[in-house]
Amino acid sequence: MYPFFLFQSPATDTTSTATDAPKEISFSLWDIIISSGTIGIIITIIMVLMSIVAIYILIERFLTIQRAGKVDKGFMDQIKIYVQKGDVESALNLCRNTDTPVARLVEKGLQRIGKPLEDIQAAVQNVGNLEIYKMERSISYLATISGAAPMTGFLGTVTGMILSFMTMAGGDVSTGALAGGIYQALITTAFGLVVGIIAYIGYNTLVANIDRVIFKMEAATMEFMDMLQEPA
Repeated sequence: MYPFFLFQSPATDTTSTATDAPKEISFSLWDIIISSGTIGIIITIIMVLMSIVAIYILIERFLTIQRAGKVDKGFMDQIKIYVQKGDVESALNLCRNTDTPVARLVEKGLQRIGKPLEDIQAAVQNVGNLEIYKMERSISYLATISGAAPMTGFLGTVTGMILSFMTMAGGDVSTGALAGGIYQALITTAFGLVVGIIAYIGYNTLVANIDRVIFKMEAATMEFMDMLQEPA
């Protein structure tokens, strides 16, 4: 592992020869985590797990929402042609072969043809609510992680400072003795902020994508209801 930090110790003897080069002390990220103590390691592991969950949800939901938002521009035109011909069965088959929320909305509306328009619209809206719920599934965990990760990191900061002050109270004020608590305070804070930022950006990105899909669903619903009200 490549060095994460490089420090040079100052020369203590002004009469040292040219061969007495400054001594380098290297610290890898793993060394810093290990140096943060048991509590710091536990908090770091928790945040690593949070990051894995956040990234998995972000990728899985993003791909799902992207697929849901893909609507063939000719889909509604073809549905309109079938409805005008009275060929409802062909329209239903087209919906069943199209795996999108819009197709499922139209399919439910087609199944209700012959009933009052209010009943058709209510049935379509119920399916729309179900599709929105499917898209929003699990993204609430991203919102939770975006808030919990920085707070968990701050917990590591507090426990790290407590550890440093306890060491000082014991009479040992050397840099080496205080380093463990300081490492814990800094590394947990950094991890918490990174995980929180990733989860926060991911959550807002998914919400924006869902809003776009909802707009397409609403537009398709209005077009379908207008289609049913057109004179034969």
